[in-house]
Amino acid sequence: MKLKDLAGILPVEGIASFDTEVTGISSDSRQVTPGVVFFALTGTKADGAAYAADAAKRGAAAIVAGKGSAVAGLPVPVFAVDDPRLALALSAARYFGRQPQTMVAVTGTSGKTSVAAFTRQIWEQSGFAAASIGTTGVVAPRRNEYGSLTTPDPVDLHRLLRELADAGVTHASMEASSHGLDQRRLDGVKLAAGGFTNLGRDHMDYHPTVEHYHRAKLRLFDALLPKGAPAVIFADDPWSEPTIQAARAAGLDVLTVGRHGEFLTLKRVEHERHRQRAEVEVDGVLHEVDLPLAGDFQIANALVSAGLAISTGTPAAKALMALEKLKGAPGRLDLVGTTANGAPVYVDYAHKPDALENVLVSVRPFTTGRVIVVFGCGGDRDRGKRPIMGEIATRLADVVIVTDDNPRSEVPETIRAAILAAAPGAIEIGDRRKAIHQAVAMLHA
Repeated sequence: MKLKDLAGILPVEGIASFDTEVTGISSDSRQVTPGVVFFALTGTKADGAAYAADAAKRGAAAIVAGKGSAVAGLPVPVFAVDDPRLALALSAARYFGRQPQTMVAVTGTSGKTSVAAFTRQIWEQSGFAAASIGTTGVVAPRRNEYGSLTTPDPVDLHRLLRELADAGVTHASMEASSHGLDQRRLDGVKLAAGGFTNLGRDHMDYHPTVEHYHRAKLRLFDALLPKGAPAVIFADDPWSEPTIQAARAAGLDVLTVGRHGEFLTLKRVEHERHRQRAEVEVDGVLHEVDLPLAGDFQIANALVSAGLAISTGTPAAKALMALEKLKGAPGRLDLVGTTANGAPVYVDYAHKPDALENVLVSVRPFTTGRVIVVFGCGGDRDRGKRPIMGEIATRLADVVIVTDDNPRSEVPETIRAAILAAAPGAIEIGDRRKAIHQAVAMLHA
């Protein structure tokens, strides 16, 4: 690719005359080699403009920065744009080119990882070479890699999509986090459909209000999906209606699922110990689904996944039948063992109030003894959720053990104290290993 091939993305006068060969795209000056276009992004801790000179010394083909940024006097072309993050994502998409033919993305506070995994599994059972991308990494044919970000950096993401397409993957599902959407990481992804699970308190260290948080989620529907594309929305959440309205205003084909859903209507659910039987209506036809997963929230996730698969070409009966063979995403109400006296032990990623409440509510119906929960809160993140989660735990569990999560730069005792302030009677065990051992030992009592 030549620099002039970015003319439609970098609306800069004269760029069409640049025949410089582009060898890569990067927002990290340390990764710049001759021919790489460097994008100087402004972050929360550093300004990429400060590294533009270093990128030029390393042989950058050009520097792209925001209008008004302090980038000048360099021996390489400097292009000023309104939105450098958007330009980075679109340039990465142009540079790497190929993507799987059918791509879907799901957003929401909870359930994204499960929906991405479930949608991939439905496609796999339909005979497609499918992949999923998200918090637990990349899962694809002959590929399983752990990841650290829900939505990868746009350069990494578009490189990955090219690799998946080159490997024969035709279908891919991915998580769309509020950070990823707000920071334009998904721009340039050719999405066929989008999904919405729910909205609750999360990332209040990044978003000033819940409304701002919701607004970031809505970018999936009003900025990334093409007009007429399916928007599969879980209908039973307090934030469902404003999401539906926004999707319709964007000209999307809104498909609602759930008890109040019109596309996939949940008519009845019977809970068993580690599974549940559901009756789902599609186009006036009732389908019995034996879901091998516990929890109402997993029914919701399964319906959004089925909706995404159906809206992108999988027959409804086949998609619903595939739900009976689903495997839960790692760390999502994950049954990791059973004690000698038959008590199940689950691991769940729940790190926000709604998720913790969903898990505790979900396990109560098949609990014959006590519900014992071990949890903590991460450091350098939303401090306001700590007492909220403490209150939820003590209200819904019989025994609460407060331990350390990842304190990062904070004092662990301070984090635990914030939780314990709203959790009377809770047990404090800072060492996570000891806390888990104590909880399992109590199951034998």
